[in-house]
Amino acid sequence: MNKETRLNWVLKPLVHAAALGPLVWLVWLGMHGQFGPNPAEFINRYTGDWAIRLLLIALAVTPVRGITGLAVVMRFRRMLGLYAFFYALLHVSSYVALDQYFAWAAIWQDILKRNYITVGMLGLVILTALAVTSPKAMVKKMGGRNWQRLHKLVYVAAVAAPVHFFMMRKGFQIEPLIYGGIAGLLLAYRAIAWIKMRMRSRAARADVQAA
Repeated sequence: MNKETRLNWVLKPLVHAAALGPLVWLVWLGMHGQFGPNPAEFINRYTGDWAIRLLLIALAVTPVRGITGLAVVMRFRRMLGLYAFFYALLHVSSYVALDQYFAWAAIWQDILKRNYITVGMLGLVILTALAVTSPKAMVKKMGGRNWQRLHKLVYVAAVAAPVHFFMMRKGFQIEPLIYGGIAGLLLAYRAIAWIKMRMRSRAARADVQAA
C-alpha cells in the first residue's frame, strides 16, 4: 500500500464524519428543543446553508489540487458533491413537508410565482442529475464527453445556490454575498485555467506546424 492510498484510507472516514457532522448536530438540537420559535424555518435554513457550503467545498477541490499539488483531494470531490445534494434534498424536503405539508398544488404555484424558489428548484434539478450520473458506470454508459458536458452544469448550480439564498432573504444580508463571492472566485479560477489550457494547446499546434 503506497503513501497516497494510506492517506486516502485515513482521510475518507474524516471527510464522511465532517460532512455528516452538521446533520448529527441538527438532530441533537432537535432532541434538546433548540430549534427556536419556528422549527420549520430553522431546519430549512440550516440544511440550505450546509447544501451551499458543501457545494462550494466540492468545487474548491480542483483549485486546491491545482494550487497545492495534492492529487489525493480529487478522490473526495464526488463524495462532497453527493453530500451537497443530500443536504439540498433535505432542504427541499423540509419545505415540502414542514412548510407546505405536501400541498403539491401550492408548491407548484410557489415554484411558478416566487423567483427564488424557481432558482432553488433549478439548482436541485441540476444536483439531482449530477448525483444520478455520478457512478463510474454512468460515465461508460453516457460516454466520457457527454458525461463531462452534463457535469459542467455544476457551475450553474454554484451560481443558482447563492442567488436563491440572496433572493430569499429580505433586506441587505452579507452571508449570501459571501457565498456568491466564493462561487465567483472558484469559477474565475476555472475560467483562467481553461484560458491557459487553450493558449498552451494553440502554442503546441503552432510549434508542430512550424516544425
